Amino acid sequence: MPRVLLNTTQGDIELELFENEAPNTVANFIWLVEQGFYNGLTFHRVLPRSMAQAGCPNGDGTGGPGYTIPCECLGEEHRVHFRGSLAMVNSGRNTGGSQFCLMFLPNQHLDGSQTVFGRIVRGIDVLAKIQRRDPPDPFSVQINPHQNINVPPADKIIAAKVLRKRSHPYRPKVLRPISRNGGGQPDES
Repeated sequence: MPRVLLNTTQGDIELELFENEAPNTVANFIWLVEQGFYNGLTFHRVLPRSMAQAGCPNGDGTGGPGYTIPCECLGEEHRVHFRGSLAMVNSGRNTGGSQFCLMFLPNQHLDGSQTVFGRIVRGIDVLAKIQRRDPPDPFSVQINPHQNINVPPADKIIAAKVLRKRSHPYRPKVLRPISRNGGGQPDES
């Protein structure tokens, strides 16, 4: 099975990808890794005891690669969200693109709504070190307006690299065409 290495500010995370169960999602992920898309992107959302999310070029959960891919989260072949699983984040069916999450714990609530397309095979301890870096919520915490709050920078993916893949080309089938420049274009459905 294909493997990808995420070199993060906390250390390395090695991922094994479930190409047999989610071939298009895996093709998309490998395509983006090979384009250097994930290099330098932050873990913009970290929910304690749930997941760490990355893959947004805007750093706030609103961005993507300029296209969407079909969901592969239904049917007999789909995988469930377990500790260490890798899933394509979306805002509804068939809206995934580049954002993914790594699960700290199993989450049955997400089963059938996000495509699980891989798992951590090395570096689960690194995942545990990734911390939420958001500033405190002013509505839930009393903040002195005259006090400077130093928020450490978000953990990020320094570089992503394909370690192993099958011999065929990896080009995702997309639902909405790519709109960003450079790096060629994936196949439109």
